Amino acid sequence: MTLLDVSIVNVALPSIRDGLDAGNSTIQWVVAGYALAFGIVLVPAGRLGDARSRRTVFMVGVAVFTVASAVCGAAQEPLWIAAARVVQGIGGGLITPQVSGFIQNLFKGPERGRAFGLFGATIGVSTAIGPVLGGLLIQLGGQESGWRLVFFVNVPIGILLLVLAHRYLPVSARGPRQSLDPVGVVLFGAAMFFVLLPLVSGSQDDSLSQRPWWLLGVSAVLLAVFVLWERRWTSTGRETLLDLSLVKVRSFVLGVGLGTFYFAGFTSIFIVLTLYLQQGLGYSALEAGLAQLPFAVGSATSALVGGRLVERFGRLLVVTGLTLITVALVVVDLLVPHLSGDVGLKLAPVLLLAGLGGGLVITPNITLSLDEVEPARAGAGGGLLQTAQRVGSAIGVAIVLALFFERVRSSDGDFADALSYSLHVTIAFVVVALAMGLLDLVRRARDRDDTGVA
Repeated sequence: MTLLDVSIVNVALPSIRDGLDAGNSTIQWVVAGYALAFGIVLVPAGRLGDARSRRTVFMVGVAVFTVASAVCGAAQEPLWIAAARVVQGIGGGLITPQVSGFIQNLFKGPERGRAFGLFGATIGVSTAIGPVLGGLLIQLGGQESGWRLVFFVNVPIGILLLVLAHRYLPVSARGPRQSLDPVGVVLFGAAMFFVLLPLVSGSQDDSLSQRPWWLLGVSAVLLAVFVLWERRWTSTGRETLLDLSLVKVRSFVLGVGLGTFYFAGFTSIFIVLTLYLQQGLGYSALEAGLAQLPFAVGSATSALVGGRLVERFGRLLVVTGLTLITVALVVVDLLVPHLSGDVGLKLAPVLLLAGLGGGLVITPNITLSLDEVEPARAGAGGGLLQTAQRVGSAIGVAIVLALFFERVRSSDGDFADALSYSLHVTIAFVVVALAMGLLDLVRRARDRDDTGVA
């Protein structure tokens, strides 16, 4: 539900603009406000779940997300929906790290791999199927008010989730009351804000040079102060927002880096492909979404299989998935300039291959990144992993979209050329992720040799 709202709303933006007579800046913040709040809240929310009751934080997040969705759907003024999207992002940020924390705490061994398999399949399907579902809802509700269904559909789901969570999710065992590190929360949140702001605030007409990149310097200073504060807070014997010992867990660090670069390429693929199909070839929102359905099918299938195989093959599974995606994207890059007719159907086999590869990346990487993290820090670790993925997504979308539209303008509206040009960047992101996967694969093999484990 939370990840679907990242991609589904993009399809609804023209309908929202017409229905509320909203300006471009407001429309931009319908997307940016959600992404900013989501990314900022993830790590503090993971820490809050670790320190207090994970079930309570999850249920509060679902309640906030559901109410905000209802407000979005009922909005009568542009400011309503922009503000409600920020609140919705806060709800999503509260929910997401609790999921990985629950899986880390409640499952062991192969069962944990299967649970993360379902989680990874959900991530892949939610991202890929967003344009399909958004187009379908807008078609059902009409261009004027169909966008309201995009938000209202969350309300019954959210209510059902609250009932099921209260009944089935376990109550955390009461232990010593832990510090929530409020100063660390403020410093980290501010640093993430200044990282994400220049990435999500640009419009389609902005070039990369027009974004306020100087804010990244402010973020770097805040992160340095945050690290110093965390060290000082640790020396007092109190719990910190981010366990700095996580940087010593090599599998976690490499997994975070791999996830960041993979999501930078993974998320941007769907956006530029949708723009190519809709603006370049005249596909409707629903037709463009259906054209990307093979990726969703492949991703869901291999994610479920990958969850079962990760204990057996480990990082090799991720490397295999990244290799398949790289090959598929290179083939798309070579094919697109020469395709005509039903392009979506002709790309289906390649997108299926990319989806099969994608499903082998997300699930195993989550499992392998957290397998050496203590369960007591699972929420904070999972939150940091998710934050890195959100930052990666924002970086990828900002860079790839800016290059895509610059190429469209410079090539007199040649969308096929723009897609091919922007794919070079997405391929580069995936290749960097692949290099990190290979590095971790070699490291794990050396560790096995040193310990004498077969």
